Amino acid sequence: MTRFIFSFFGAIFSVITMGLFMVALTIGAVFWMYGRDLPSHESLAQYTPPTISRIYSTEGQVIDEFAKERRLFTPADQIPDLVKQAFISAEDKNFYVHQGYDPRGIAAAVVDAVRSRGRDVRGASTITQQVMKNFLLSGDRQAERKIKEIILAARVEGALSKEKILELYLNEIFLGQNAYGVTAAAQVYFNKSLGELAPHEAAFLASLPKAPSDYHPVRQKDRLLQRRDFVLKEMFENGYLSRAVYEAEVAQPLRSVQNGDFDPYQKALPPRDYFTDEIRRQLSRDFGEEQFFSGGYSVRATLDPDMQTVAAQSLQRALEDFDRGFGRWRGTGKTIPLDTLASEAAWRGALAETRVARDIDLDSHWHVAVVRAVRENELEIGIEDIALDDPRGTSVPRADTSWFKGSLTENFEPGDVVHVREYTEGGQFVRWTLRQVPRVQGGFMAMDVNTGRVIAMQGGFSYQDSVFNRATQALRQPGSSFKPFVYAAALDSGYSPATIVVDAPIEIDTPQGVWRPKNASNKFYGPTPLRTGVEQSRNLMTIRLAQEVGMDIVASYAEKFGVYDNMGRVLANALGSDETTLYQMVAAYAMFANGGERVEPTLIDRVQDRYGNTIYSHDAAAGNRRVCVDCADPLLPADRSPRIVNERERVMNAVTAYQLTSMLQGVVERGTAARTVNLPVPTAGKTGTTNDSKDVWFVGFTSNIVAGCYIGFDTPSSLGSGASGGGLCGPVFQRFMEEAVAKYGGGAFKVPEACQFINIDRFTGARLSDGASGDNVVAECFREGEEPIFGIQFDGGFAMTGNFDIIRPDGTTEARQVTTSTGRTGVVGPKAGFGSLSSGGLY
Repeated sequence: MTRFIFSFFGAIFSVITMGLFMVALTIGAVFWMYGRDLPSHESLAQYTPPTISRIYSTEGQVIDEFAKERRLFTPADQIPDLVKQAFISAEDKNFYVHQGYDPRGIAAAVVDAVRSRGRDVRGASTITQQVMKNFLLSGDRQAERKIKEIILAARVEGALSKEKILELYLNEIFLGQNAYGVTAAAQVYFNKSLGELAPHEAAFLASLPKAPSDYHPVRQKDRLLQRRDFVLKEMFENGYLSRAVYEAEVAQPLRSVQNGDFDPYQKALPPRDYFTDEIRRQLSRDFGEEQFFSGGYSVRATLDPDMQTVAAQSLQRALEDFDRGFGRWRGTGKTIPLDTLASEAAWRGALAETRVARDIDLDSHWHVAVVRAVRENELEIGIEDIALDDPRGTSVPRADTSWFKGSLTENFEPGDVVHVREYTEGGQFVRWTLRQVPRVQGGFMAMDVNTGRVIAMQGGFSYQDSVFNRATQALRQPGSSFKPFVYAAALDSGYSPATIVVDAPIEIDTPQGVWRPKNASNKFYGPTPLRTGVEQSRNLMTIRLAQEVGMDIVASYAEKFGVYDNMGRVLANALGSDETTLYQMVAAYAMFANGGERVEPTLIDRVQDRYGNTIYSHDAAAGNRRVCVDCADPLLPADRSPRIVNERERVMNAVTAYQLTSMLQGVVERGTAARTVNLPVPTAGKTGTTNDSKDVWFVGFTSNIVAGCYIGFDTPSSLGSGASGGGLCGPVFQRFMEEAVAKYGGGAFKVPEACQFINIDRFTGARLSDGASGDNVVAECFREGEEPIFGIQFDGGFAMTGNFDIIRPDGTTEARQVTTSTGRTGVVGPKAGFGSLSSGGLY
C-alpha cells in the first residue's frame, strides 16, 4: 500500500514537473522566437527627442518658437523629484525596484480580463515598458506586442539607469493640447516651469498619460479632478507627501490655462513676423527643415525689438498714407453670414474664424470688426474684442469716411469684415476709425555697418496679411540706387569726384530698337563733375561713365559687393534695370559706410544645440571673423577696452569708399533726398526710381547704421507720375533713423590717412584756392601722392543726337567755354549740336 502511494504521488510529481518544464520550455521558445528580430534598444542611450527650437532677441526674451511637436527637453537631473514622484505613483509605483516588468501587475490584468471575458482589459505596463512601446514598438494592445515589450524592457533595464529611462519617458510622453513631455505640459496647462509646480499640479499632469482626451480640463473637469485626487492619494501612501500636505493639496480646485485661470504662455510672445520667419527659412536651408523644427535649437537673433517696432510703423505709415491718397475703399474682402448678425455669440464666433490680419499696431492696435448695420450717417459695428456696452461705443461716423469716394451704402453691406482702431486727440478717445491694409507693399531693413547684424526688418505691411518677405524674397529693379556701384568702379579705375563727364543726349541701337535714355528732368546739363552726377542722379552721365569704364568692370563690382550673382553686361543695367533684393542692396551699401570691408548680413548672432553647445557664431564664421586680441589678458588696464581686430576681406580701397560716401552725403544735403532726409549726424544715401515709377528706393547710412527701403506693387505697375524714392522712401528712412541715431549715435565718417583734400567747384569741377568759400565749394578727397588732373572730360564715345539746351545749376541756359580733345577752347550752348559736341570732341 505504501509503495502504491509513493508510486502514485511520484507519478503526479513527474507529471507536474514535466508540465512545468514544458510550460517553461514553451515560454522560453516564445520569448526566443519573439526576441530574435526585435529593434535594438542600444539607440535609446543616444536618443534625443524632438524639441522646440526657440528664437531669442538681443535682450534674451523669447520672440518665437518653431516645432512639429511641442516639447521642451529637460534632463533627468533638472526634473524636480516632485514631478517624478507624481508620475511614478500614477503609473508604476514599483519603478525603482522591478527589472523592467511587473509580474504581479501582469497577473492581475490577466485575471481581470478572464473574469470580464475580455471586456475589462487594463494595462499592466511599467514605465519601462511604456518607453519601449513609445520608442521601439507599435501602440496596439496585442499579446505579441506585450511579449516584445517585456523582452525589451528587461534588456533596457540592464543597459540604462533608472534615471535615464525616466528621462526618456517624461520627455516623450504625450499629455494632450499638443504638449509632449512634462516641461511643455507645465507651460501649456499652467504657464509655469517644472520647478514652480505645486503637488496638485504635478498630480494633474500625472493624471493625463492614461488618456489625455478623456481628461480634458474643461470638458471632463470632474473626471480629471477625481483622477488627480487619486494620484495625490497614491503619492501620500507611497510616502512622497505628508498627511498635512496631502490634505491641503487635495482641497485645491482644478485650475488651468484652458479654464481661464492662467494667462496662456503664447500671450507673452509677440506675433510672428518677417524677422523670425526669415530666420526659420535660413536655418531650415542650412540645417534642414526637419532638424530645425525638432532640434531644440536656441537661436540668439540680432533683432532689436524696439527698433523693429519703429521700422514696422515707419514703413506701414508710408504705405497707408500712399494708399489713402487713392481715395478708394477696398476693406478686407471678407464677410460673415448675415444670419449670424442676430446673435452676438454667433457673429463673434464667425468673426473669430475669419482669417484677416490681427498683428497691425499702427498708432494703436487695429481691431477686427463686422458691419452690423449700414445707416446714412454711420456704420454700426461689432468689434471682436470689445464689448457692445463699451463706453466708446460701437459705431463709425460718416465723417471718418470722407477720405474715400462714395456713400456708406455704396461701399458697405452688413456682414462686411473691417479693421478699426481708436482715434484720439490729446489722449482722449474721439471715435472708431476705419482702416484698410494697403494694396501697395514694400520692405525695410536696417543693419550695423561693421558687424552685419540686422537690427530690424519689415517685409510688408502685415505678416498675417502676407507672409511674403519683400526685404529678402522680392526681386526688384533698384533703379538709380544702383548708380553708386558704377561710380565706385570708376573711382577705383582712376577717376575722381571732380572728373568731368558730358551730360548730353544718347542714342543706342539695341535688338529691340533705338534706346534714347533721358534724365528724370528731361533736361541736359553738358560737362558736369561726377559728384553732381551722383547728387542729382543723372542717367546720361551714368551711362557714359559705364561705357568709359566698361560694363564688365561695373558688373564685376556689383557681383563683388553681392548685389548680383551674375549681372547682365548691358548698358541699361548701369541704371539699375537688373533685379536684386533690398537685403543685398543694404548689405552692399554697408561696405561703403565701413570703409570698404566685406560684411555679411546676418539675422543670427549664434545658434546653440539643446545641450548649450554653440554650433554657429556669426563672428566666427568665414569672412566675418573678428579677433579680440587681449580679451583674455588679466593685466588689461581698467580704462582700456579690449582691442578687436578684423580679419575681413577688403573689397574696396578705403579712399574710394570715402570719396563715394562723401558724394552720397551730397545726395542728402543738396541732392535728390535733401527734402526728406535730415538727421543730426552726417548721413549719406541714394534714391532710386525706376521707369514709370514702378519701384522707388532709398538706401542710406550713418557712420554705424545702414538702412534701406523700397515701395512698389507686388505686381509691378506705376505708383504714379509724382512717386519717387526721395518722396516715398525718404520719410521711412528718416523716421527710423531718428530713433536709431538717438539709440546708437553716429559721427563723422572716418577719413583714410591716404586722403588729401582740395577745394573744387562742384558745378564745373575746376580747382579752387584753399581759402575758397561759397555754396559751390566742396573739399574733395584725392589719393595722396597722386597729382589730380583737372579739365579732362569724357563722353563715353557716344555721338550727340541733336541740338539741346545746356542747363546751368540754377536752371538757366547759357553758353559755356569748354576744352576740346586737341587742347583748344570752344563755346557750347545755349544751343549745342553736332558741330560743337561730337563723338570725339570731348573726353
